[in-house]
Amino acid sequence: MASLAQQESQSLSQNVKLGLQYRYQQGEIQVNCARFLGYTKDENKRLVVVPEEAEIIKRIYREYLEGASMLKIARGLEADGILNGAGKERWHTSNINQILRNEKYIGDALLQKTYTVDFLTKKRVKNNGIVPQYYVENSHEAIIPREVFMQVQEELVRRRIVHTSPNGKTRTYSSNHCFAQIVICGNCGEVFRRVHWNNRGKKSIVWRCVSRLENTGLFCDARTVLESTIEQVLVTAINRALCDKDSFLSTLQDNISIIITHESDQALADIDKRLGELQTDLLKLATSNADYDKVGDEIHRLRDQKQKLQLENVNREELKKRIADMSAFLKEQPTDITEYDEQLIRRLIEKVTIYEDKFTVEFKSGLTVDVNK
Repeated sequence: MASLAQQESQSLSQNVKLGLQYRYQQGEIQVNCARFLGYTKDENKRLVVVPEEAEIIKRIYREYLEGASMLKIARGLEADGILNGAGKERWHTSNINQILRNEKYIGDALLQKTYTVDFLTKKRVKNNGIVPQYYVENSHEAIIPREVFMQVQEELVRRRIVHTSPNGKTRTYSSNHCFAQIVICGNCGEVFRRVHWNNRGKKSIVWRCVSRLENTGLFCDARTVLESTIEQVLVTAINRALCDKDSFLSTLQDNISIIITHESDQALADIDKRLGELQTDLLKLATSNADYDKVGDEIHRLRDQKQKLQLENVNREELKKRIADMSAFLKEQPTDITEYDEQLIRRLIEKVTIYEDKFTVEFKSGLTVDVNK
C-alpha cells in the first residue's frame, strides 16, 4: 500500500510538473508576492505594479547608479522609515542586491529557478541547469527601464574589481569619497588613498600612493598631493575644455559616429528568433521525457551571447549619454567655473593620473586634458 501510495504521489508530481512546464512555455508565470516589493496580484493572478512600492525600487536603482553603495542605500531607506518587502524596518545589503538583480523589475521572468528534488518532502533546491528554465520577456508591466537595468548589471560587475594593481592585487569599490579609485599613480599604477595628515603639527588632508602606505611589493616615490590641489586641477581641466569647446565638440561628434557603426540590433533579433524556436523544442522534449540537454545547452549559450550583446549595446548607449552630457555642458556653460563642485566632478570625471610634473584628467566622454602643477 505504501509503495502504491508513493507511486501515485510520484505520478501526481510528474503531472503537476508537466502542467507547470506547459504554462511556463505559454508565458504564464507564478510569483509569490508576499515579500515581493513593487508588485501585487490582481483578480486574475497577474502581476500589477504597486505605485508607492515602485518608487522605492526606482530610488534604489537611481542611487546605485549615482555611486551609492548597497549599505549606504540600505541605511538611507532605514533613516526614512521605509519598510522592506517583508514589512521589516531593517534593510540588509542582501535585500538591495536581490532587488538590483531581479529581472522581474523590467517586466521579464526567469521561470523554474528552483525545482523539487523530493516529491514526498517537497524539498526544493536552486536549479543549476538540471531541469529546463524558461525566460519570458514582457510578461508584465515593468518598473525599471531595460537600459537602466542593464547599466546596473554592468555596474555590479565593475564594482567587484574597480582597479587591478600591477602586482595583481584587486581594489574593490568605495563610495566614501568621489576621488576614491579614480586617482591613479603615474609611477607605479596603484591608486591614491585619502589620508588625514599631521605634519609637524600642521593638519591637512592629502592623497598618497598606497605603495607608500602599505607593502604592495612595489617601490614608489610618488609625491604627496593636497586634496585642495586635486580639486583645483579638476577645476582647471574643466575650464580648459570650456575654453576650447569648439575643438572638443568636434571630437565628441566624431566619437558618436564611430559608436553608431558598431551597433548590433540585427544580431539580437536573430538570437531572439532562435531562442523562440528552441523554447518550443524544449517543451516537446520535456513533455515526452526525451533528453533535452543539447537543446538546453544551446539555449544557455544563446542567452549568454544575448546578454553580452545587450551589455555591449548598453555600453555604447552609456558612452553616447556621456558624450551627450559633456556636449550639453560645454554648450550650456557660458563662463568658466570658479569653484570646486563635487556633483559636477562625479558627473564629468572618469580618472585623474598623477605624475611628477603634471596631472592627466580623463573625462567620462573619453576626452583628456593635461594640467601642469
